[in-house]
Amino acid sequence: MASNSTVHRHTVGLSRREALQVGYSGLLGLGLPALLGKSANAGDEPQAKPKRRNKSVILIFLTGAPSHLDMFDLKPEAPAEVRGIFNSIDTSAPGVRICEHLPMLAARAERFAVIRSMTHDLPGHEQATHFVLTGIDRLPLGATHMASRNDWPCYASALNFLRPRNDGIPNGVLLPTYLHNGYGFSGQDAGFLGAKFDPLHVKQDPNADGFRVDSLNLPAGLTVTNLDNRRQLLAEVDSQRAGIDRARNLNEFDSYQQQAFTMLSSSAVGKAFAIDQEKAEVRNCYGRHPFGQSLLLARRLVQAGVPIVQANMGTMNNWDTHNSNFTQLKDRLLPPLDRGVSALLDDLQETGLLEDTLLLMVGEFGRTPKLGGNVGTPSYVPDGRDHWSGAFFSWFAGGGVQGGQVIGASDNIAAYPATRPYRPSDLGATVYHALGIDPGSEIRDRVNRPMRLNDGEVIEPLFSGA
Repeated sequence: MASNSTVHRHTVGLSRREALQVGYSGLLGLGLPALLGKSANAGDEPQAKPKRRNKSVILIFLTGAPSHLDMFDLKPEAPAEVRGIFNSIDTSAPGVRICEHLPMLAARAERFAVIRSMTHDLPGHEQATHFVLTGIDRLPLGATHMASRNDWPCYASALNFLRPRNDGIPNGVLLPTYLHNGYGFSGQDAGFLGAKFDPLHVKQDPNADGFRVDSLNLPAGLTVTNLDNRRQLLAEVDSQRAGIDRARNLNEFDSYQQQAFTMLSSSAVGKAFAIDQEKAEVRNCYGRHPFGQSLLLARRLVQAGVPIVQANMGTMNNWDTHNSNFTQLKDRLLPPLDRGVSALLDDLQETGLLEDTLLLMVGEFGRTPKLGGNVGTPSYVPDGRDHWSGAFFSWFAGGGVQGGQVIGASDNIAAYPATRPYRPSDLGATVYHALGIDPGSEIRDRVNRPMRLNDGEVIEPLFSGA
């Protein structure tokens, strides 16, 4: 046994005591790999990379399903029980009218387009979230209302599969919360592609004092120049891995670990998350709340080279206005949305990023045309609106979108499309088109079965103005 004066030194200069102080979880980089994926074997990687992407995408997800009738598809001529109490107002785009409680967006309407003929067939939060966040119109075989490895991959994960990168910049980031109802909602990870392709999911509030993504920050005393030394140290403790998690597939673990090291050594990623470096007036323009600061963070991430960022407005089902629909919209929901999205539009334009950044704002469906929802059901409340997927809206800006237009129309009570319907698959095709990905690309599941990525059509009127 060595004497007290004898200190074993590893090849990278850490003593055994120092190693124990850092902790094996730190040595192995478990923090960041845990964000990158936790279970399931990854599918085979594609043999060739597609051409480089053209655009970035910021997906603003209004979880819980916003009321289309009270925001972007008002029906002033409809009966009172349909039209509600909000008025429509003129916008900067001739002939386009939106809700009176969205005045800042109304003043910027020449920069965005609204689709009023969205539709799908399942007005349940879990299934509809799956549709919209992955670009599908029906559930994959084996998928349920709970997230699983039978689900279709989200946009960032498909991009990870088709266009993997090793420059330390993630292909996709989701923030600032994980959508769940005691179980995870589908559409937030790589699904059947395997955990290797999961996006980076940030669950901290970017508006909080001292916000930082711990797993993307080097421990005290560790610099990028000696980060490679830690790799050497990891080789010395490989024998300990089995005791840490015998069930983990080591090849997949190595993949996460490599991504962890690469991200840790990327100054661009770390700088993007340093939101406290933004000027106070910029942060205030977005609104000092989680949603506003998530949009600001999305701009910073896109600026750093992240191709797709999803910003959720609120925790699970934030827009589920079964009761007090108008009070919730007027006092709690519309003001921060109006301010935050308007600030994002201005910021992207001023920084020269708007033309190369597609903005998509959407919920998983709309709300019932008739106030109170479905009479006789447990969800019936006279001043609320129930779930409704027959018609809803989507909102686009930037990325070549021709602003100042309304695409499609719903019927006279906003119940169903009166013109060509657009489905979640068409949203997905449009997102992939913006990313420079062929929607018809082949992806493969964990047992190497080929699948067509997307069955929709790019929404051409967004870009042609027709």
